[in-house]
Amino acid sequence: MHKPGTLGGTVGLTLLLAAACGAVGAYTDLSPDALRLPEPMVEALSLRSEQVAAPKSYVREEQFQRADTIAEFVARFGLTDPRIARLRSLRELRPGTYVSAEVGADGELISLTWLSGRDTLVRVAPDGDGYARSESLAPLQTRLAMKTGVVRNSLFGASDEAGVPDNVAMQLADVFAGDIDFHRDLRKGDRFNVVYEVYSLNGRAVRSGRVVAAEFVNQGRSFKAVRYGTSYYTPEGKSLRKAFLRSPLEFSRVSSGFGMRKHPLFKTWMAHKGIDYRAPVGTRVRATGDGVIEFVGVKGGYGNAIVLRHRGQYSTIYAHLSRFPAGLHRGQRVAQGDTVGFVGQTGWATGPHLHYEFLVAGQARNPLSIAMPSANPVPADKLAEFTAQAAPLLARLELIANGEVAQLD
Repeated sequence: MHKPGTLGGTVGLTLLLAAACGAVGAYTDLSPDALRLPEPMVEALSLRSEQVAAPKSYVREEQFQRADTIAEFVARFGLTDPRIARLRSLRELRPGTYVSAEVGADGELISLTWLSGRDTLVRVAPDGDGYARSESLAPLQTRLAMKTGVVRNSLFGASDEAGVPDNVAMQLADVFAGDIDFHRDLRKGDRFNVVYEVYSLNGRAVRSGRVVAAEFVNQGRSFKAVRYGTSYYTPEGKSLRKAFLRSPLEFSRVSSGFGMRKHPLFKTWMAHKGIDYRAPVGTRVRATGDGVIEFVGVKGGYGNAIVLRHRGQYSTIYAHLSRFPAGLHRGQRVAQGDTVGFVGQTGWATGPHLHYEFLVAGQARNPLSIAMPSANPVPADKLAEFTAQAAPLLARLELIANGEVAQLD
């Protein structure tokens, strides 16, 4: 047996290293010079300049800012033709608009393009001694976005926090307007899940589209909606459109509830037979249901008021209005959602608000709690088609509710 440090130990180490180097059974030179890695071999390659083609043009994109002048904006593209800044088409640009400039290798403008309203792609290009404008339908791509939000103070506050566009939040309120009064019924902790269309151009989102599926949990009650055709239905195919909307205003703050109250003018306790919605003068007032105008004009303490007669024994009153839409007259038919007046302070009103009454057989009823009849469900012969279309959308709502949105993003 050899002791450590003896010749035997040295030879053993040498053999191990030799084996590691793939030289088992042969003596290997382990001197520093032998173990040094070979120098890398570098070979210079000649590349002829004519093999690299110069680009014929390049594209640069800039966003028009609120503080920009047209001349400053054009200068950012490096364009020197002073006529470009004087183009009438460029006066259409609004803050936030992205403009792409294709410029030739010689620095001359090939085209300016941007997306304008109505999904129109505008193109300005040299034409002879001047510039010509052309328009075409923008090739927008559609995808589905999925978002969830929790109400802390308001619907808009929750949608802002979740990154949901305002028009999608307004659609949510409209979709569930027959079941939820978003002025009175919202509570802290309510939540929503929504699937909606997003239109994009060249990979950039340009606007949101329609809500195709949604869930709103209000005070523990879950309401679900799926778009089919032009309407919204429950997962079972029942219509979400009710005979009456819960509120005649799209968004406002309710200042007085249904029941007894102290009259603000007469300082006496008396029955308040309706709901008061505080809102700025001029806010649009909509008919809560299809009906016929029974009265329009000045009506005592109601001030400017309109009374609608609906099917069956239902009627509604809208009071303290500032004015009416032009042409309204007794006997005229109106549809649910039509504008029937604008918030004001006429009659016995101490501030701008809408007084709204809902009557059944001439008796005032609380419109916030009464059960509203629904419109027709999905036709029986279309139910299978509806179910097949609704299934993947409802599955997306489940993913959102379970916090699994990332799987489809």
